[in-house]
Amino acid sequence: MEQQDRNQQVEQLKERLSDFLETLEHLEPETADLDEIDRLIRMIDEIDEKVTRINRTEG
Repeated sequence: MEQQDRNQQVEQLKERLSDFLETLEHLEPETADLDEIDRLIRMIDEIDEKVTRINRTEG
């Protein structure tokens, strides 16, 4: 993988992580429903997949 492509993917990953953290910060634990929790889990899964893809192309 070219360094520029890798850098771009890492930046996208940082944006997704930032989105996740922002969503988490605005979540009200007392009123959170299963849909919101499922959304957070999907976001984590997407971030994990992206990290795995980046690591796989490096090796």
